[in-house]
Amino acid sequence: MSKLTPRTLSGFMELLPAPQQQMERMMEILRKTYSLYGFTPLDTPLIEASEVLLAKGGGETEKQIYRFTKGDADLSLRFDLTVPLAKYVALHAGDLAFPFRRYQIGKVYRGERAQRGRFREFYQADIDIIGDGSLSIVNEAEIPAIIYTTFRSLGLRRFQIRVNNRKILTGFYALLGLTEKSGDIMRTVDKLDKVGTEKVREILTDDFAVARAQAEEILRFISTSGTPETVLSALEGYRGRNDVFDQGLLELGTVVRYLSAFGVPAENFAVDLTIARGLDYYTGTVYETTLLDHPEIGSVCSGGRYDNLAEYYTDRKLPGAGISIGLTRLFYVLNEQGMLNPELPTAPADVLILPMTEDLSPAIALATTLRENGIRTQLHCEEKKFKAKMAYADKLKIPYVIFLGEDELAGGVVACKDMATGEQTKLDAAATIYRIKAGLAERERGSVILG
Repeated sequence: MSKLTPRTLSGFMELLPAPQQQMERMMEILRKTYSLYGFTPLDTPLIEASEVLLAKGGGETEKQIYRFTKGDADLSLRFDLTVPLAKYVALHAGDLAFPFRRYQIGKVYRGERAQRGRFREFYQADIDIIGDGSLSIVNEAEIPAIIYTTFRSLGLRRFQIRVNNRKILTGFYALLGLTEKSGDIMRTVDKLDKVGTEKVREILTDDFAVARAQAEEILRFISTSGTPETVLSALEGYRGRNDVFDQGLLELGTVVRYLSAFGVPAENFAVDLTIARGLDYYTGTVYETTLLDHPEIGSVCSGGRYDNLAEYYTDRKLPGAGISIGLTRLFYVLNEQGMLNPELPTAPADVLILPMTEDLSPAIALATTLRENGIRTQLHCEEKKFKAKMAYADKLKIPYVIFLGEDELAGGVVACKDMATGEQTKLDAAATIYRIKAGLAERERGSVILG
C-alpha cells in the first residue's frame, strides 16, 4: 500500500514541542492576568448553527466562514469569539450576574487567503464586560489598565495603548454635514497608518465624493496630537455644537482622568483621533495597541465599546466593552522578530530519573516524592544505552538528570546533574529537592517576550 505524504494545510499553524511550550506560557500569563481583574473563563462551541453565527449576515464574514452540512443541519465553524458570546449571553441572561465579565482563549476559523502572518485557524484571546441595560464608562477606563498589565506581564515595555471615541468622530462628521458618509469615512481614516495621508485624501474625495475642503478639515482634525490633556483641550473648541460629540468628549475625558489611578503610565498611553476601528458595531471608546519598536506588526490588541451585543438574539439591551488579541499572529511575528525569550525552559519535565538498578521501586518512589513537591518528573526505563538516555534529556533540554544506583541507595543520597552547568551533586532527597527548586526558580526569572 502506498503511503500518504503527511502535510499540514496552508494557513494552519502546527508547532514543535518547544515553541508550543512558549505559546502555552503566553496563554497562562493571559489567563492569570485576566483573572486578576475578575474575569471568569468561558468556552463556547467551535461549531454553531449557521443561522446563529450569520444572524447579521452578508459582507466578507459570510464569504470567509467555513460552512457545511451534517444530515439536515446547516453548521459553521466560529469565525470570532464575539458572536458566540452574544449567543451565550442572550441564552443564559437569566442565570448570569451583570456586569458579566468573561475571558476566552480559543481557536477561530476564517477561510481567507493564507499569507505570511495571517492564518485560517488561529487563537484569539478576548475579554468582554457585558452590562444589563447600561454599562458604566469606568469599565472602558479600566480596559487600558488590563492591556497594560497583560503586556507588561508578557515582558513588553515599549508599547502604546491608543484610544479614541467613536462618538467624537460621529459628532464631528455631523458638524461637516457628512453623517451619511461617516461610516465610510471612519473606515478610510482607520487605514491611515497603512496607506498614508495622500491615499486617504484621494479615497475620501474620489471614492466617497467628500469635498476637498472637507477632506482637508478631516485630516487636520485627526492629526491633532500631543499629550492626552493637549488633545482634550483642542477638542474643547468643538464643545456645544453637537450633542453626540459632547458625549464622546465627556467619555474620553473620563477614561483619561482615571488612567493614573488604574496604574497606566503616560508613556504607554495616547489619545489618537485616527483610531476608529473598521467594524460598525463599535459605538464609544475604541482601542488599539502597537509595539513602538515594531510598527510594521500593526495593532496587537484592539477592541472597543458596543451598545448592544446581542441585538440579533434578544430585545434585552446588553451593552459591552471588550478587547481581542490575535494570539497566533502575535506569536508568529514575535518569533519572526526574534522576540521570544530562548532562555526560558521549554522542556516537558524538570527532572529525568535514570534508574540504575533492576528493582525500579526506589526510582518510582523518588519520582512520586518529586511530583508531590511540584517538580515535573519523567522516569526513563527504556532498554537503551546510557549515552542515548543522556541524549534524550539533552534534546528535550530537561534541566536536571538524576542517577539512582546501588551506591546512591546504600548511601541514602541522590546523584543529580545540572545539564546546563555540568555540576553534579550527591545529596539526600530533601536537599536535592531544595537545589532543584532553587535552580528552577532562577531559570524562570525571565519574561516570555524580550521587550
